[in-house]
Amino acid sequence: MKLESIGKAAALVALASLVAAGSAQAQEVVRLGNLKFAHYGAVSYIKENAPKCGIKVEERVFAKGLDVMSAVLAGELDVGATASEAAISGRAGGAPIYVVAGFAKGGARLVGRSDLNLKSIKDLKGKKVGVTRGGIQEVLLLAELQQAGLTVSEQPGKDVQTVLLAYADLNQALLGKHIDAMMQSEPQSSQAINKGYGTEILKPYDTPIGEPIRTMVMTEKFYKERRPVAEKFMRCFVEATKTFIDQPATAEKYVRDTVFKGQITSDDFQDAIGNSPYSYDVTPEHIQVTTDIMVKTGVGKMAKPPVAKDWVKTDLLEQAKKSLGVK
Repeated sequence: MKLESIGKAAALVALASLVAAGSAQAQEVVRLGNLKFAHYGAVSYIKENAPKCGIKVEERVFAKGLDVMSAVLAGELDVGATASEAAISGRAGGAPIYVVAGFAKGGARLVGRSDLNLKSIKDLKGKKVGVTRGGIQEVLLLAELQQAGLTVSEQPGKDVQTVLLAYADLNQALLGKHIDAMMQSEPQSSQAINKGYGTEILKPYDTPIGEPIRTMVMTEKFYKERRPVAEKFMRCFVEATKTFIDQPATAEKYVRDTVFKGQITSDDFQDAIGNSPYSYDVTPEHIQVTTDIMVKTGVGKMAKPPVAKDWVKTDLLEQAKKSLGVK
């Protein structure tokens, strides 16, 4: 009897192991790289929806898009959320990625010190402008300066001197009057304006790029070899984004409480999303124009700029949108 009981117990343990293994398999893990900005909130929200989608999403937050690309190259991520310029630089540098969706538009603002009365891009002549190296904000700043016929350098002597700082340090530099203006992301640019030490000079959307689109990228391996999981992830992305678009109160609560831990106000959030609305779509044409402007401005210094039509793949997105009735 004892042996029989032991046998039954062993069988139960084996069965439990199989069930656990099956459950783990059903909830396949997707490694997601993200950034801490208001308009990246719906991407972060994917991990909340993930169990319903039959996957588990492990999110890692990085300081900038190029760091996400480095993690992709190191084989540490399956999916990443970045501005388009980081994706383009990454692909040019050998990152095996596809652009599969666009999750937000805009998200940049040129903000001047409130005591300087800077009204236009031409007013930046003789001024120091803070910007983050390699970010879409740098691409837009250089495109705007070129368009206005202003010369620029990191060293004194040109019309405009750029001061390269991390996103997190730009506001402090403007507040401390170490720079005269900044090309900043959201919600930080809205915070500077709402706190009174910054004023908007312009939203930099009048270059050929228009409103820059933030891109969702997938590794080629994930896209090709784990197709069913990639489909579940993309469906989850569309669901999360639709929730944020349809339920602004849910979006605000999640971004303010969960992403920013109460560090931004309701006004900061509203102004930020007003300048960087959530979206789904991206086109090869937009990525190609952005690539061309990067080449023209010298951002990324790409030896061989990638051709957008070769690596912008929106079939998973279209399939997910259709299945969820999203236009």
